[in-house]
Amino acid sequence: MKYLEERIRKEGIILPGNVLKVGHFVNQQIDTELLREMAKELHRLYRDEGVTKILTIEASGIALAAAVALEMGLPMVFAKKNASSNVSGDVYTSRVTSYTHHKTYDVIVPKEYLSPDDRVLIVDDFLAMGNALLGLIAIVKAAGASVAGCGIIIEKGFQEGGNILRSAGVRVDSLAIVDTMNAETGEITFRENP
Repeated sequence: MKYLEERIRKEGIILPGNVLKVGHFVNQQIDTELLREMAKELHRLYRDEGVTKILTIEASGIALAAAVALEMGLPMVFAKKNASSNVSGDVYTSRVTSYTHHKTYDVIVPKEYLSPDDRVLIVDDFLAMGNALLGLIAIVKAAGASVAGCGIIIEKGFQEGGNILRSAGVRVDSLAIVDTMNAETGEITFRENP
C-alpha cells in the first residue's frame, strides 16, 4: 500500500534498536480512515481463503483485527498476554517473546473460541522476529484449526521473522515491508510488494 508507505516515510520515527514508532497513526492513536483501507486490503487478499475467524494478540493488533473482522463479517479473537479472572476453564497457551518490549509472555486463548473447523487469519501490526505470529500459529494448531495466513501492517524485512514464516510454508501478506531504516538520517526504504 503506497499510501501506508508514504505515511511511514513521512511520519515514522526510528528509535534505537531498530524500533519504528508509528504510534500516532497506526497503533496508539489510530487513523481510522487508514485502518479502514488496510482492512479492505486484507479482506481483498483473503476473501477466497475460507477464513472463519480473525486472531491477534493484545494489544496493538486488536484495532486492525477488529476492522478486518468487520470487513469480512467474521468473529475476532485475541490472545491475552496474562491470565485474568475473566478467563476461566481450559485454554490454549503459547510462550511469546516481544521484540519491542523485551518481555516473555504466556499468551492464552480459551479453548471455546477456536475449533478444528476454524480457518484462521492471523493479524498483527508488526512482524520483526516472528515470535508473536509463531506463538499464535502454535495456538491455532493446538486447536486443530488451520492457518489461512498472516496479515501484517508493517514487516521489518531486514529482520528474520518473515523469512522464517515463509520458509515454513506460512502465507504472509505485509501491507508495507521496510527493507532498511537509518536512525541517523531518518531514511526508510521499502521492498517492492508483489
